[in-house]
Amino acid sequence: MLSIGELSRKTGVKIPTIRYYEQMGLVDAPERSAGNQRRYSTRELERLTFIKHARDLGLKIDAIKELLELSAHPKQPCANANRIAATHLGAIKAQIAQLQRLESELERITSGCKTIQSSVAM
Repeated sequence: MLSIGELSRKTGVKIPTIRYYEQMGLVDAPERSAGNQRRYSTRELERLTFIKHARDLGLKIDAIKELLELSAHPKQPCANANRIAATHLGAIKAQIAQLQRLESELERITSGCKTIQSSVAM
């Protein structure tokens, strides 16, 4: 059994965030010690590790919640999980396209500044 501090260190998730995830139902409410200290099992460690990884990938809380619900029913078809992944992939591709447009614009601006600086130096 892990304390909330140990769970935080092992997962890289801050203590207030762990409590927030508990309130949202993403992580089950932990058992309590005789001193009323939260005690987490390996199951919560694995679940929180999954949540952290999904958040690092940019998934929204609602999508993570749905994936966790789907994982509780492994015999269900993968269609819903595939839909979540496809939706997120589409959003990532849109972000990449936006960043590429930004890159082109910044390259245009910086090359324009170099041209101006070169002509002023002459």
